Amino acid sequence: MATCVSGSCSALRLPAWLVAVISFLGACILCRAQATRLYSAGDPLTILASDSLKETLHNSSTAWLVEFYSSWCGHCIQYSPTWKALAGDVKDWDQGIKLGVLDCAFEKNFDICKEFGIHFYPTFRFFKAHSTTFDVGKTYGGADRELQTMRQLMVSFLQNHSREEWPSKCPQLEPSGSADVLAQLGQKAEEYTAIIIEEEDSYVGREVILDLMKYEGVTVKRALGSEKLLLEKLGIAALPSAYLLEPSGKHGLMNVEKRLRFFFSSYLKLLPGVRRKQALSARALGPARMSGSAVAVVWKDFDKSKVYMADLESGLHYLLRVELASHQTLEGEELKTFKDFVTVVAKLFPGRQSVVKLLETLLEWLVSLPLERIPYDAILDLVNNKMRISGMFLSDQLQWVGCQGSRPELRGYPCSLWTLFHALTVQAAQRPDALANTGLEEDPQAVLQTMRRYVHTFFGCQECGRHFEEMAKESLDQVKSLQEAVLWLWRKHNQVNNRLAGALSDDPHFPKTQWPTPNLCPACHEEKDGLHLWNEEKVFHFLMDYYGAANISPKYTLSQEGPAPGRDGPSYKDKGQQDQQDIPTTNPSDPSNQRSLVGQEQGGIGVYKEAKPGVTFLGLGFSNIDMSLCVLLYAASCVFIMVMFFFFRMRSRRWKIKHNRPYV
Repeated sequence: MATCVSGSCSALRLPAWLVAVISFLGACILCRAQATRLYSAGDPLTILASDSLKETLHNSSTAWLVEFYSSWCGHCIQYSPTWKALAGDVKDWDQGIKLGVLDCAFEKNFDICKEFGIHFYPTFRFFKAHSTTFDVGKTYGGADRELQTMRQLMVSFLQNHSREEWPSKCPQLEPSGSADVLAQLGQKAEEYTAIIIEEEDSYVGREVILDLMKYEGVTVKRALGSEKLLLEKLGIAALPSAYLLEPSGKHGLMNVEKRLRFFFSSYLKLLPGVRRKQALSARALGPARMSGSAVAVVWKDFDKSKVYMADLESGLHYLLRVELASHQTLEGEELKTFKDFVTVVAKLFPGRQSVVKLLETLLEWLVSLPLERIPYDAILDLVNNKMRISGMFLSDQLQWVGCQGSRPELRGYPCSLWTLFHALTVQAAQRPDALANTGLEEDPQAVLQTMRRYVHTFFGCQECGRHFEEMAKESLDQVKSLQEAVLWLWRKHNQVNNRLAGALSDDPHFPKTQWPTPNLCPACHEEKDGLHLWNEEKVFHFLMDYYGAANISPKYTLSQEGPAPGRDGPSYKDKGQQDQQDIPTTNPSDPSNQRSLVGQEQGGIGVYKEAKPGVTFLGLGFSNIDMSLCVLLYAASCVFIMVMFFFFRMRSRRWKIKHNRPYV
């Protein structure tokens, strides 16, 4: 160690033991500083403490695997990402077995860790379900703590439960006999039955059973490959394989690209009629009836491999005519955010020419108008084409197609906004010169930062905006290319799906899952050491194709014709009830649906402001009456000038004839 005094340094030798102690204390301080970030309420596990551990484990309806760790332990810090990944991988197993953590370095937890005999960190303990006596649990002391090993240990521990101890909501994991399986062939049933046929030491079947325990409409069983008669009858040549029995009585092998747990589970979750269980009973898929409305919303068949222009245009309509309407005047940072958003959309929107022309006209008007404050009514006038510019039109009706939900309050606008954002990032990557001369060129984060500010400023769900801002602060500054921008938004969308899966806002017929699913992009999915991995290079190419202009379907889009002659556009006073048929109703108990809706207090959701006399026209201070008078005076002036012109011309001719004398 060296000491410096007045600029001169000299070597100071310290005993080796003192150097070791100082290094150890420094490491402990660093570990302690990082400890607060080990586990948080946002992780898919339970954070336990001295006052909740015994109560949680006593007579629990599920089994538990608890990690006792110390926040100053370097290995615990290094292992925390694996534990979080395991918790996310098996979060749908929580009706059978749950994961928990307890920090023994926290002074409040000293006594409970001592009572449970925790001496080393991390220590992993299994606790059985329905235990009514004090139990310190069963310790796992193996050196292999990789994710796949721990997941398989959870399965094995579950199977060690007796019939009396078995978690009440957990399906049985024992294999079915060939006689039971063959007896179901050709039989009609109320739901699907999937049979996973595998080797005796395979865990795939049991893991798929646990993956699907929170879903209804399908029952998963497993059978062993040692049942030769079963393999022969079902025509199975390779293991593991999956055999599907349909409710109609049809049956056959499941067609999956890869015989892996993730592919089997994803295939079953996407079957028609298979949906996540919810506390509230889900309505039947198909035409849904709006609460308080006597008109049924007609279900539209759609292709999941397509993006629909109707969703993009409906999202723009809702954004410009409904969500933005809660801001009566735009000024300052709000106005700048809106200008940047319109700039990005006008330059990159992969839509019909009539919509692009409207967006470009709106952009030109915003840029050329030297005003620090712009009233929303002026923007609405232009969006509704009050100037009657030819070939400029944006539908004023909601037509959800790929974003339609099984109930009116599900999916809809948030889905279309995500779709619009993905399409914009892809268009920016495909056309890197599109934002030239806008002030946003040569910035790979330009589109994402514009979305970020729009969501923070205008999006009605404040909780959603807060989560999006947290994700942006976490890693948006790491985006260095347009390709990374496309992948960043995709990762964050999947992160949101993972967080909201199973929530009240999750549509049971379209459950939030990791996207793209294997049936859309098999090459995007890989597996290593039992852990599902993404091939991001394949994902990027898939996103570029999926959100590309060539894959956007015009089906269900409304006519490009504007309002009929003699009308100023839609009668918003009469149209309020019509739009209530299509705009999703808001569930007050669901924060994700708390959107800013115009007219919510004055007669229902989705009611537009009626144009009133005296409203400024395009922000220039003229009313509709003023503009009409200007036109009338202009016409009268033209007539007066023409009359005077002909009067003086005739007078001049008469004067020339009168004074014209022939000379000799």
